[in-house]
Amino acid sequence: MDLKDQFRYFVGGYYGVSLMDEYPLKEFILKDIQEYLTNFIECNPIDSFSYLEEAEKIKDEVSDRVKLQDALLVLQKIQGPMDLVFLIQKRLKKK
Repeated sequence: MDLKDQFRYFVGGYYGVSLMDEYPLKEFILKDIQEYLTNFIECNPIDSFSYLEEAEKIKDEVSDRVKLQDALLVLQKIQGPMDLVFLIQKRLKKK
């Protein structure tokens, strides 16, 4: 997986977690993901790649299902809370 793909699934995961309104602590997890993304960008600069444009594209064009699946990958990467993982899995089963 190249750096652009990693960035895309991190951003998709961020938006996936943001969809989880039933999780009361999602703002803390979003902050953790945002910090992880910031560090990722600083450590892995990609020439001639617009991070902001790509993030907007993901926000607008990627389905909620894919964002939730990306959220599961991101939560595993940042060792996120299992209760949120279970909520996302439950929501994915409904879709």
